[in-house]
Amino acid sequence: MRETWLVFRHHLALTLAHKYGIVFTAVQPMLFLVLFGPLFATIGSWETLVPGLIIQLALMSTGLAGFGIVFEKRSGALERLRVTPAPRLSLLLGRVLDNAVTLVVQTSVLVAVGYAFGLRAPLGGVLAGLLLVVVLGVSLAALSCAIGLTMNQELFAPVMTTAVVPLILLSGAFLPMSMAPPWLDALSHLSPFRYVVEALRDLFAGHYLTGTVLAGTLVTAVFATVCLAVGTRVFSRAGA
Repeated sequence: MRETWLVFRHHLALTLAHKYGIVFTAVQPMLFLVLFGPLFATIGSWETLVPGLIIQLALMSTGLAGFGIVFEKRSGALERLRVTPAPRLSLLLGRVLDNAVTLVVQTSVLVAVGYAFGLRAPLGGVLAGLLLVVVLGVSLAALSCAIGLTMNQELFAPVMTTAVVPLILLSGAFLPMSMAPPWLDALSHLSPFRYVVEALRDLFAGHYLTGTVLAGTLVTAVFATVCLAVGTRVFSRAGA
């Protein structure tokens, strides 16, 4: 735990030293909130849109966390960290916890702006949704780091940034997938992010004990287990 805390503090200090990166990552979801939100509010509600934008933010923030690993691997900084006495698991956990804290800050700002525009989600639903998003963010960051360690460094950026777009669209972040054609609706069920978006929407609507929330929670738990297992295995390999 001590090593994890030290690694977390190290990466948090780096994040705070480049605080504008936190802002720029959240710019696109914020633009959707400000420019698309008033239009969407004429056919839907803020309680439907904001949870989708939170998932978009998670995919763009923690989903691309592997960029840091790629840069450190390229510069040799990662190998210098590996020769320290710190367990490799601590090197991973400290990093992804920093990514999770960044996501919490970004999400909190997004929700606050949403309230200014007309979001009326209950506090309990927002806090429960935030907990779900933190688990999802840690999972995405661990998976992204694993991919960053195994994928060709030159391919990571184009492949990951391209993959994020269909994942966002298939999650139903902008419009509920129930409005999509049957084939697209069926395809979206293969994405774990659809279940998380729908769970968040129920929570933001004040509906806590629903099958949708249960499904989203279970999918998030399974996704987290798989991602953390993959991330830990890749990060712990001697040749990684």
